[in-house]
Amino acid sequence: MRSIIIPVYNEAESLTQLHAELAVVFPLDEREPAATEFVWVDDGSTDSSWAVLRALAEQDPRVIGVRLRRNFGKATAYAAGFRTARGEVLATLDADLQDDPVELPKMFAKLQEYDCVIGWKVNRHDPRVKVWSSRLFNAALGSLSGVRLHDQNCGIRVLRREVVDALPLRGDLYRMIPALAAMQGFRVAEMPVHHRTRQFGASKYGRTGLRRMFRGLFDLGTVALLFRFRNRPAHFFGAVGGVLLLLGMVINLSLAMLWFSGEQIGGRPLLLLGVLLMVLGVQVVTTGFLADLLILGRERETPLPIAEVLQKQL
Repeated sequence: MRSIIIPVYNEAESLTQLHAELAVVFPLDEREPAATEFVWVDDGSTDSSWAVLRALAEQDPRVIGVRLRRNFGKATAYAAGFRTARGEVLATLDADLQDDPVELPKMFAKLQEYDCVIGWKVNRHDPRVKVWSSRLFNAALGSLSGVRLHDQNCGIRVLRREVVDALPLRGDLYRMIPALAAMQGFRVAEMPVHHRTRQFGASKYGRTGLRRMFRGLFDLGTVALLFRFRNRPAHFFGAVGGVLLLLGMVINLSLAMLWFSGEQIGGRPLLLLGVLLMVLGVQVVTTGFLADLLILGRERETPLPIAEVLQKQL
């Protein structure tokens, strides 16, 4: 079964048209009615979006509506949709009609070779500030993760169920699904997709590109901590603590040389700074060792990312 997850936030004008397009791309098959399902997640809309989804559910048995208690954000909407969906192959699509559902069958076909296929909006119809902030974000994320894609946060994407189950979806980490999947060992690909001009209103998720970029910078730090140093935290904390400790030692050694030459150093603020840096360095390094002990304690309980096992039958 294929599940298409569409987060909705105040997009009542576009829902009927988008469902009609999906119904054309994925016609209802009387012999196999459960081949495709459409999971619409109302993320606390204040317009008539939920009423429109109710009507669509009455007309099409493949429509599944999920309504959140309030606006929690796109990550929570995705998580709710993924949890509700029954398919082993999943797709995401924005509800603003800018993503073209015609691209989905080609992306599903490419998923036979990969675990995650992300769209690439070659000719993007968005405000210039949003386009440039997205390019900067993609370049920074590519440098950090080593996964260089043109559009990490393209709304149209297809994934296998095991990819969804392995990735954290909180905050704004949904913007990095391809990079996170690749860092977990999944096969990731991108393909050009048709991008359309928005027909109704303005963007509801991340209206200003600059705000999205600044929030994305914090998420980049989260990615580095979670995936680059997840199983070796002592390397990260050791490096930071080592630098602090080294700076403190250099300062204190230089002051010690002055003291041996007869100068008074007791009233110098630099002495306090040197001592403080050394204490902080020791504490940060110790934190890394404690984190490593915690990692070792849960290693046996954590499933290993084994994709396949070959064993000859005796």
